[in-house]
Amino acid sequence: MATAATLVSVDDKLDQLRAEVAKLDQISENEKSGFISLVSRYLSGEAEQIEWSKIQTPTDEVVVPYDTLASPPEDLEETKKLLDKLVVLKLNGGLGTTMGCTGPKSVIEVRNGFTFLDLIVIQIESLNKKYGCSVPLLLMNSFNTHDDTQKIVEKYANSNIEIHTFNQSQYPRIDTEDFSLLPIKKSGKDGWYPPGHGDVFPSLNNSGKLDLLLAQGKEYVFVANSDNLGAIVDIKILNHLINNQNEYCMEVTPKTLADVKGGTLISYEGRVQLLEIAQVPDEHVNEFKSIEKFKIFNTNNLWVNLKAIKRLVEADALKMEIIPNPKEVDGVKVLQLETAAGAAIRFFDKAIGINVPRSRFLPVKATSDLLLVQSDLYTLVDGFVTRNPARANPANPSIELGPEFKKVANFLARFKSIPSIVDLDSLKVSGDVWFGSGITLKVNL
Repeated sequence: MATAATLVSVDDKLDQLRAEVAKLDQISENEKSGFISLVSRYLSGEAEQIEWSKIQTPTDEVVVPYDTLASPPEDLEETKKLLDKLVVLKLNGGLGTTMGCTGPKSVIEVRNGFTFLDLIVIQIESLNKKYGCSVPLLLMNSFNTHDDTQKIVEKYANSNIEIHTFNQSQYPRIDTEDFSLLPIKKSGKDGWYPPGHGDVFPSLNNSGKLDLLLAQGKEYVFVANSDNLGAIVDIKILNHLINNQNEYCMEVTPKTLADVKGGTLISYEGRVQLLEIAQVPDEHVNEFKSIEKFKIFNTNNLWVNLKAIKRLVEADALKMEIIPNPKEVDGVKVLQLETAAGAAIRFFDKAIGINVPRSRFLPVKATSDLLLVQSDLYTLVDGFVTRNPARANPANPSIELGPEFKKVANFLARFKSIPSIVDLDSLKVSGDVWFGSGITLKVNL
């Protein structure tokens, strides 16, 4: 009887949501059906439980060591042919609010007056110039970042890059008390959310950009977070994927104790799969966090075949794991359902991971990361942030800054100049601390 009652209640909820969604004129029919499909899957409880005993460590055929990849062709014309098959897509939906900034996070100044977006454009410009190729840049915005980004990209009008922008889906938040839609009760942006970067695949298709790229003869898209300074085009990886016809590749890198919560790749029932901490049974969480058993984690640098995206999206086959994200908006408890692009790996043919050097994972999530990339630990050449060879320790210093440094403006105000940290192991700053100019921080032996 309980099961029948549950089914009725699920059906009632879905009927109510369909009726409410039909009243929303702010979003497209594709977005409406995508949202209903996501909620329907969530309510049906279709989440597959991972059987811990079936998890296997991937072999080198599945997670390929980077140093075993063949060198790309030396001939410039051959390299141009490879690069002409490529598109770079940066996930640009995030705001800089956690670092005290307004607008898209990608316009935070990172180094020498350049923003994340400036550096991305300079990198692709130099690539197109060097090889005579035409690698376009796509920016996937959210409704939060779209308007600002449109204005910002105007300054690149004279660059040698074709820049496209498109929006990811906009979904209504659900009031958890009565399972109604927040935009029905409340106007403004607070009623809405972007449903995670797993939405990149349907949004690329719905925007018309996927068909446009395929018509141009493009074959692969390199997807990365706009705040990862290490996510640059790698011809060696592109060459490997094209030669081996891999439809999907996730870059992974060796895990340190700072990365214990990051998703990892496993072999499961004959396929490669992403395992996230949310899927791990409570009794195995410590095992998951161990760097002995699970040695690699997902950098969210992804290489995906465009024809395969088209095939899977049209077949509605990308049923990625749903990530429920409870929030509170003006005292109202809401639910937003999201998906992650890395979880799509199991749906693609010949999907692999490549175990890349740590240098390809250099995200700036907080001002402590900003201190690293603004310091003498890195140099900037042609838009590429390169590590200082004078640093003997392969790991970066551990940096923990107090709340006084959380916002970028406060962080910059507290440093007359960024200290030298090439010989530093760890730094913890708490309290009302200010740094003068010309300071060197290092291990005190």
